Amino acid sequence: MSAFRGILTGYGMAAIKNKEAKDNAKMEVVKAAGLDYHTNQLPTHKKMEANRAQAYTQLTKILGSEEAADYFDANGFITGDGKDVERITAMLEDKQIKPGAFKDYVPTSNYSDRYNQRQTDFESRFDVVKKTFDMQGSGIGPSTINGLLTKPEGDLTRTIEGEPGSQVGPVVTEGTPDRVETVDRTTSSLPISAFYGAKPDERGVETKFENIKKNVVESYGYGESYTTQDGRLEFRLSGAKRNEANAHVALAENFSKNRPDINQIEAATLAKQELDRQVLTPYKIIESSLKDMKYLPGDGQSGKAVLGSVGQNIDATTTMVGNVSIYEFITDIYNNDLLQDGAGNVNKAVFDKFVENLPVNIMYEGESLKSVLQDAHAMQYFNRFQ
Repeated sequence: MSAFRGILTGYGMAAIKNKEAKDNAKMEVVKAAGLDYHTNQLPTHKKMEANRAQAYTQLTKILGSEEAADYFDANGFITGDGKDVERITAMLEDKQIKPGAFKDYVPTSNYSDRYNQRQTDFESRFDVVKKTFDMQGSGIGPSTINGLLTKPEGDLTRTIEGEPGSQVGPVVTEGTPDRVETVDRTTSSLPISAFYGAKPDERGVETKFENIKKNVVESYGYGESYTTQDGRLEFRLSGAKRNEANAHVALAENFSKNRPDINQIEAATLAKQELDRQVLTPYKIIESSLKDMKYLPGDGQSGKAVLGSVGQNIDATTTMVGNVSIYEFITDIYNNDLLQDGAGNVNKAVFDKFVENLPVNIMYEGESLKSVLQDAHAMQYFNRFQ
């Protein structure tokens, strides 16, 4: 073989190897992208779409209008982060939607259109990867989407039927002809404030909450209500159940405020269930985790809740509830499960009952955990005003 042919062959082999190296490198990139697609991008996308669909359905029920839910979806309020309903209802807090505000709302697209566009945008980002590995498509099932189709726009005009003429004796009453009326429909470009009505009367809200208090106090045997000479509603609460009554009322008001679909009696019932879950169930769980440790809740007067016997101290840092210490268990409930006020602090009424039920013989670094938690809670409120 001539030297020239050898050089040419060597050059050709080098070019082939160089191309193979580049192809291999490209394949490694595609593989990495494929792995990320399957383990990260696709599951996240599917979860967000499922969250969107769930939020859309829930908002339809909460607001009593699919058009309202569609407005929030079309204008970017529904993001699929799992907090859409909480965020939107918080935004509407203390506001009142005008009656029938969304009935003439005409979307520029429906849920299905927007879903399909999101699918196209998502899948186009992974065209190379999908073609290489023939991957499964993304998103949620068609049956879910078919169940979320926005209602059709309907006609932009409507016919108002006239009335026929009539004659009673010699008196003739002329009829009125049919007439066509243009429906003044809103569009998706309107700000959300266009759908608000007047803010509810503060006295009306106050009266509503007073009725909730009355229902809770009288229905659950916490005391009795009475009207003062100046017309105010007051309550006589028994000492033993004062903390429980205040906590029950706080939770009932919270339910009534955030659940417009329930009445005051239902709010009181749900609040009692939630009260037990927040301030009693945690200590029952501790009781069931420890052998021969009977839990006795606080009675509201002595406030001496006990686990086992008073003379038997229980170390909160070394005694376990499952795989966490009692200290971790109690503080996690305090930080995450108890009702909070508008400033992000634990509601005082619920805290008072929660700590009343905390056994005095659970100790933390030589002190009763009950006292430690009370001091920490007091300082939290104190620090807010420094």
